[in-house]
Amino acid sequence: MPLEEATRNQISELISQHKVLLFMKGSPDAPQCGFSKTTVEILDFVLPDGTDYGAVDVLSDSTIRDGIKEFSDWPTIPQLYADGEFIGGCDIVKEMFQSGEIYEALGVEKPVWKTPEITITDEAATKITEAMGDNNDQVLAMQIDSAYQCGLRFSPAPDENDPLSGIKVESNGIVIFFDPISSQRADGLSIHYENSDQGEGFTIDNPNAPPPVKEISVKELKELIEAGDVELFDIRSPEERETASIEGSKLMTPELETYILELDRETPIYFVCHHGSRSLDAAGYFRAKGFRAVASITGGIDAWSQEIDPEVPRY
Repeated sequence: MPLEEATRNQISELISQHKVLLFMKGSPDAPQCGFSKTTVEILDFVLPDGTDYGAVDVLSDSTIRDGIKEFSDWPTIPQLYADGEFIGGCDIVKEMFQSGEIYEALGVEKPVWKTPEITITDEAATKITEAMGDNNDQVLAMQIDSAYQCGLRFSPAPDENDPLSGIKVESNGIVIFFDPISSQRADGLSIHYENSDQGEGFTIDNPNAPPPVKEISVKELKELIEAGDVELFDIRSPEERETASIEGSKLMTPELETYILELDRETPIYFVCHHGSRSLDAAGYFRAKGFRAVASITGGIDAWSQEIDPEVPRY
């Protein structure tokens, strides 16, 4: 079906309002699909603070969701625009990030990747060597996500002459490859191997990680609300919020995200969703932005309905 002129004009107007605009599922603080989450993470890493970067949640408007595919002649979401030009979807953005082309496309100066300094203790190096055995074609790779969760895995050895292979770091005779984003989150990281009453295994200490996200119960939330104003943000969809909501909460929107990012980083902020999973992701997103007092509501609004206010519908 041809794109209606009114929808075409609406999309054109949205694109013209920002230097960088992402059509995605969900919002940057609470992506609703893995492809949107990956694209947001790359943009958050590449774009400097203060960049005119906007996002449109296609899940909140079916006309835009269907129309943007016709507008760009691209079948999937997310879709990235810069300076009014269509860049591509998640796979294209990933490839451009790995090659470094994304910086020119977004009008951002390409940084010089810093090789992090890490420490692998003697015990950890011994255990890693034992685990590798005779697999000389395998190397250790580490990924550090936006929540500073670290993942270690063995993977095929990359071509070290390939600029996309990652950043090679060596400590105590052990080589680890980091992807570019992870490498910039790893400086000062240390890997230990410990044997304690709780068992034995690897532990990773990363001084770059912000304070952990706190999880609070709905009873604690009720006490906070009764004590005074609480910055409580609902990161569910508009349709879910129409079904049930907590009085005083605010539905997350791109404008509200801008409001949050302008708050003092010591401001306590709380996030709620249906059962507590999406709110934990949103809290982690703002924790990574430097907020020190971030909390997710355990059990979400479903727990609120069961334990605090049964008049709030369950769904």
